[in-house]
Amino acid sequence: MQRWTDPDGTARPDAGARLDWTTICLIVASPADVQRLRFQDEAERKRGQRISHMFDRIAPTYDLLNHLLSGNVDARWRKTAVKLLGLNGTERALDACTGTGDLAIALKKGGAGEVVGTDFAPAMLEVAREKEPSIRFDVADTTALPFPDDSFDVATVGFGVRNLDNLDAGLADLCRVLRPGGRLMVLEFNRPPNPVFRAIYHTYFMIVLPIIGNLVSGGADNAYAYLPRSVMAFPGPTELADRMRGAGFSEVEIKPLTFGVAYVHIATK
Repeated sequence: MQRWTDPDGTARPDAGARLDWTTICLIVASPADVQRLRFQDEAERKRGQRISHMFDRIAPTYDLLNHLLSGNVDARWRKTAVKLLGLNGTERALDACTGTGDLAIALKKGGAGEVVGTDFAPAMLEVAREKEPSIRFDVADTTALPFPDDSFDVATVGFGVRNLDNLDAGLADLCRVLRPGGRLMVLEFNRPPNPVFRAIYHTYFMIVLPIIGNLVSGGADNAYAYLPRSVMAFPGPTELADRMRGAGFSEVEIKPLTFGVAYVHIATK
């Protein structure tokens, strides 16, 4: 952060510098509030590390289980989501939380001119690079992306925003790296609105899926035990759209997929 100095030698923030929210809080907060903020930041950092290590552990079986447990519906969802973007071959696209790269590959096949994929789990990216060597895959935190402002025409996140330490910070940074008029597409699980279908879905999602995932990947604390918990705690489609607007986007379109098991949100900067 830039600073200027008073005649008495006191360093103060430059009025023209961009202050992030944490810095503002530290300036005005009491010592107790500062300590609480530090504990919160540390908790978020540890949660991010735990999730990253969890996905690294299951990277070798991740694709097999995803396609098996979804009946390959996840591939159709990605193809539909990319088609909704209406790519024309000139776009520079970022796929954040790319995992093993399936959505990044779908973007390339769907017409993006250039695709960059990022994720916080290095082992997942090793799988992605083997699948598609022509795409650049980098280790990066979606809440602090290593790209200049206005770098991309399109940004996407497929089944990854649930894993962010700070959802609002991630959405804001995705907005930052998009050019004016650029679009963010989020493809994510949610809770089906129909009560009958929701009951069937929850039985499979909360009981059957974790058991199969545990058997194949090993351990009770793997991504397939974590997945149902994270979906149940995630904002609904309308709230997610509101938070995208709060992060700096204007128009937000919402499209349900497969009775609302998943949703596509497309927001314009």
